[in-house]
Parts: sequence; C-alpha cells; structure tokens
Amino acid sequence: MHIYLNDRVVPEEEALVPVTDRGFLYGDGVYETMRAYRGEVFLLRDHLRRLLRSAGLIGLRLPKDEEGIIEAVVETLRANSLEDAIIRVSVTRGSGPRGIDPTVATSPTFVVMAWPFSPYDPGLFERGAELIIALTRRNSTSSLDPAIKSMNFLNNILAKGEASRAGAFDALMLNPEGYIAECTVSNIFFVKDRVVHTPSIATGILAGVTREQVLSIARGLGLLVKEGLYPPSVLASADEVFLTGTSIEVLPVSRVGEYEFSVGPITKSLMTAYSESTP
Repeated sequence: MHIYLNDRVVPEEEALVPVTDRGFLYGDGVYETMRAYRGEVFLLRDHLRRLLRSAGLIGLRLPKDEEGIIEAVVETLRANSLEDAIIRVSVTRGSGPRGIDPTVATSPTFVVMAWPFSPYDPGLFERGAELIIALTRRNSTSSLDPAIKSMNFLNNILAKGEASRAGAFDALMLNPEGYIAECTVSNIFFVKDRVVHTPSIATGILAGVTREQVLSIARGLGLLVKEGLYPPSVLASADEVFLTGTSIEVLPVSRVGEYEFSVGPITKSLMTAYSESTP
C-alpha cells in the first residue's frame, strides 16, 4: 500500500506521523471518506466542500486547495493501481507544544489513503440489515457542531460497540432529546404511505453527501420527501427503512430494535436509481 503524506506518495512503512501530532493526541482534525467507481471518485467535489467546511469550522488551515487535494487523491489511486476503491482524506492540525491550545500548531498533517473496495454480502441487500437502538446518544449540537466531520469519533465508536456486542449490523443513535438521529456511519430514512422521511439536520446529524444524493434522486422520482424530528416510536408504523452511506450506498433495514420491516418497492427503486447515478 502507498500513502500520500503531506506532499508526496510514500510506501506504507514510510508513512510516519509523529506521536506529538494533535490528531493522535486529541482527535484534532477532520476527514472525508469517498468512493471511486472505475477510477472516478463519485461526488468528489461535494466531499471536498464538506472537508473545507469542517476545517473552517475548527479554524484549521488546509495545506492544499481543492485542486491540490484532487491531484493528491488521483495520485494515490494511481500509486495503488486502484479503480474501485475507498479513499480517506485526513487533515490534522499537526504537531505542537504540549497542551490543547490550537493556535500553537502551525503545520497541518495531510494524508490520503486508498483501499480496494470490498463489496458487502449481496444477501445483506436482499434481506436487510438489523439495527439496535443505542443507549449512547448523539453529541449535543450545543457541544459540537454536527457539520464538523472530525476525527474525534468516540461517540460513534461507543454506539458501534453496542451493536457489535448485540450481533447487529449497526446502531441507531438518538439525539439528546430522544429523537432519531443517525447510525454510526450512515443516515437513516423510513417510508410511510409512500412518503420518504429522514431526520432533519436540526437533530444534530452530519449532513451526509450520500444522503443529499438520495434526497435528490427521490424527488426526481416524484416521491414526496419530508425532513423532521421523529421519536423512535414512529418506526412502529413505518413501511420501509433504509440507510445511506458512501460505502453501503442504499441499504435496506429489516429490523430496528423491536420493529421489523420488509425490503419494499421504494427502497428497491432508490437502490437501483442510486446505482445508476454512479460512474
């Protein structure tokens, strides 16, 4: 594996970051995960706009502009001879003196990694994924702006641990007020009477790039889409539930806690339409 570190591609064993790096010490950094299909990175500009927004919200100066990041991503894919891949772009505030003052670190660390895409079990898309409702709540918007896709991911990691111990695919997280928010690395939708619902940004979710693409596709198919505040009990009367994310695309859900669902026609149509929208 070859990794792009700061300004060049190096073998993995040479891709070394100091233990004083604030990304390692404090999770002080931002990142984006993208997917390449047949050598083309899907929704690349959308992901980079979110990366730039995340960096701006924490006062992190990116060492490259948008075009420079694109060049680094392309070079990383080429160095690893990858066409179908998962790509991660990470930027930390870099190293600095001891302490948490963000103004003392002035040399950001920039990393691009790429892995071959490993398809999920096709049966998962046929039968649907099982979710639990996590005890771990989503971070409060008054504590951390959900628009920041930061490296400090412990909140989601704890919820994912709950899912793994329960033998579930993932965990649905509620916000501090008890409304449905999102899963650990994906957004959630449900269908009721042919209306597609999803939690609004006001619940404290990250505005997923795939989420926005699916919302656009749903409207293009003539479906009514609503974003709102939903208690988990609303799922008792839902007809279909599905997740969206960079790697899973559109994934049906067969169970959330005590509620069960079938893989319905709207989910299937969105799965097909999303697949057709990729390169």
